[in-house]
Amino acid sequence: MNTTIVATLARKRGRKASVILTDRMCEKRMTERTKIYDRKCPGLYVSITTAGVATFSFKFTDRQTGKQRTGWLGVYNPETFTVEDARSRVYGLKGMGGEALSETFRDRKAGQLKRGKTVNQIIEERIEWMKTPIRKPDGEKRPRLESWENTASHLRRFLSPRLGKKLAMEVTKHDIATLSNDIVSGKHGGKPSVSNARHMRKAASGLFNWAAEAGRDYVTASPCINLPKLDPEHPRTRVLSEDEIRVFWHGLDRNDMPWDRRTRLALKFELVTMLRSSELLPAHRSELFDLNGEHPRFDVPLKRVKKRRVIQQPLSDLAVEIIREALISENQQFVFESPIYAGKPIHRKAMAAALRGTKHEKHKNKTKTPGLCELLGLRRFTPHDLRRTAATLAGDLGFDDAAIAKCLDHAVSRKGDVIVPTVTGKVYNHSQRMKEKRAVLDGVAAELRRIVGTVTAKATEQVGLRLAA
Repeated sequence: MNTTIVATLARKRGRKASVILTDRMCEKRMTERTKIYDRKCPGLYVSITTAGVATFSFKFTDRQTGKQRTGWLGVYNPETFTVEDARSRVYGLKGMGGEALSETFRDRKAGQLKRGKTVNQIIEERIEWMKTPIRKPDGEKRPRLESWENTASHLRRFLSPRLGKKLAMEVTKHDIATLSNDIVSGKHGGKPSVSNARHMRKAASGLFNWAAEAGRDYVTASPCINLPKLDPEHPRTRVLSEDEIRVFWHGLDRNDMPWDRRTRLALKFELVTMLRSSELLPAHRSELFDLNGEHPRFDVPLKRVKKRRVIQQPLSDLAVEIIREALISENQQFVFESPIYAGKPIHRKAMAAALRGTKHEKHKNKTKTPGLCELLGLRRFTPHDLRRTAATLAGDLGFDDAAIAKCLDHAVSRKGDVIVPTVTGKVYNHSQRMKEKRAVLDGVAAELRRIVGTVTAKATEQVGLRLAA
């Protein structure tokens, strides 16, 4: 039986439309979906959508069945799959023979079903993958990507409304760039924001790289490559002055404040310890050591640390005082326990809300509870600005940038004028440099006491160090 497969052009219209295909034709924008057949390689054609996606296919007739069949070859990409690549693929297929060619296209059809998924479908599948619990280095099972909620929010808020109903394989670099520009200009996603555009790009890049991995093959390549650069974001530089620190500190002690006392103590604690809000708010009794001794410290477990490493933070006498005031009973397990939910820590956004204030749910322009900044007459700042303020105080006291960086849990790359290889800190040197960190944090505590007017004997000694620096 003759099973020879002969490539033919199916319709007269197809022959009329046949030209010698070029890459430039594949990049041309069309007002309607257009098929262009290749005169140089019979059976090969490209289908170009109005969105600018060019897809190569191979049309042939199987003489055994007498039926015409079409096989999907791939999406045009100027870097990875050009017209010449498509022609080479067709020449190779023609040389395979009938049964092998049919089997190949059956596999391709299954792959095409995968590539028929919409952006919304792969977003939800990606989110399920990210939040699946796996065993971490500390032996605890947690989501595969522990920041999955933020990534999911960026995908659902920015990508899904604009591109969610589109086939994932048809999303182009132009689509992502246009979406990015609209976020920057405020046409999509709320107020203008370069930061939101950067977050969207990062989430979208992770999504499409994941979708292109072997075994999924929902797309052939990520559309998030070689995008135009975004304008640089200006780093925050808010640092509280001595007068502002004094007003803020004493204001936190006022009894007429509408915010819970433990939330206000947590704000003090961030200024005193340089820790991040997410690291200090869930502080548990079991993480505190030697509070009555000479070397009190707070061990932050790696699951709460940005770089997923345990932080051993020395506690100054001022930090210990704050802890003792926050722990009002022996049964209280969390230092900064929620005033609403017994046995739970304060919500991770409580400190920011206390500084900023809250709005009515129905009337967004009306203040529900005024923030501490407004009540105390201070220019707005965030909890993170307290870390920067403490680091600035330490710098003014004359402490080395490397020691301050250790207190902030930043990677140390410079010690004075000597550049320290990053690999040293990451791989070889696991020392917590407790003495250096304790000196910095004790110095900051003493300086804060001087500023707010509660100088102790130990603080006097530290202030003397400052005056000598």
